[in-house]
Amino acid sequence: MNAKKVHMHVDSDRLIAWLRVVVTVVLAFLCGFLILGFTKFSPAGAFGAMFRGAFGSKRGIAETFLSMTPLILSGLGFALAYQCRLFNIGLEGQIAMGGLIAAYLGYALTGLPPVVHVAVCLLGSALGGALWGLGPGYLKARYGIHEVISVIMLNHIAFKVSAYMVSVGGPMKDRSDFMPASPFIAKSAELTRIWEGTRLNIGIVIALVVCVMVWVFLYKTSPGFKLRAVGQNMHTAGATGIPVKSYTILAMVLSGALGGLAGGIEILGIHHRLLAQFSPGYGFDAIAVALLGLLNPLAIVASAFLYGVLRSGSVLMQVVTGVSKDMVSVLTAIIIFFMGMGEPIGRYLKARSFEKRKKKYAA
Repeated sequence: MNAKKVHMHVDSDRLIAWLRVVVTVVLAFLCGFLILGFTKFSPAGAFGAMFRGAFGSKRGIAETFLSMTPLILSGLGFALAYQCRLFNIGLEGQIAMGGLIAAYLGYALTGLPPVVHVAVCLLGSALGGALWGLGPGYLKARYGIHEVISVIMLNHIAFKVSAYMVSVGGPMKDRSDFMPASPFIAKSAELTRIWEGTRLNIGIVIALVVCVMVWVFLYKTSPGFKLRAVGQNMHTAGATGIPVKSYTILAMVLSGALGGLAGGIEILGIHHRLLAQFSPGYGFDAIAVALLGLLNPLAIVASAFLYGVLRSGSVLMQVVTGVSKDMVSVLTAIIIFFMGMGEPIGRYLKARSFEKRKKKYAA
């Protein structure tokens, strides 16, 4: 009977969590409607144009899935770190470093078979992101330095390093082009396109496979269980023999590797060369994607799809209605706000409910 009650309580908590997600999305769009209304734009026209841009053509649908790809991977990176109670907002820098290494391996290595060349580039990009996450993880585990501080600093370093590499006189600058960019990668390093007439490539398939792998790791393996146990209560985990410091470092390394892989896929699948700050903010959007997906790897795919729609559709929205595509950033911020506020408000309401029941029974 007790086990049944516990099961029903867990199911109830899950239902409440998903209802909070739905309410958050609805409130975010309502706020967007109000903002557009106050600024004299037509909310219905703006959001209508956005959804036409995302679904109204073959190219629009492809661009939606293209935007999904780095959001899935970076969202998984944030969620994996957060399962260990680490707030990795350094994914944008890890994406930059992963893209830098993928671009270099893409044009510097020649004569490799396509499959091998792509694998080497993606492995290099994941390694670059992992190394960019190793430092903050080690500082957190060894010295207790908050990861947010160290990853913010590393973000700035990554941006400046990328910009320097392709600046005039930079080590990776394409000497035959005035653009601040590296040489184009070899054809053997480009990701295969899977929809003729669009830019959609096999990167989306890789992202979905990685999503399943992360889910299996977190919920079906002993290391994944231990990593989540550290996040639930590091003192209890340590008392049971789990090496807390090692799993803290592991979480940041794996999180960074996923961010680096997102950067590598962006370079190999879309840009085909390194550009300074080639990511339009995927690493920061990853926070909203992961929170909206309740840190569940499979649900993050659905969350990333929503953000893919917003990103791909915002271009047509701006062209047709004149509403800046930065409205997507506004919606993202609102979603983060409501998701962040939902948990403490929920705890407060539960505490109030408990106090009322306690007084009732005491009377």
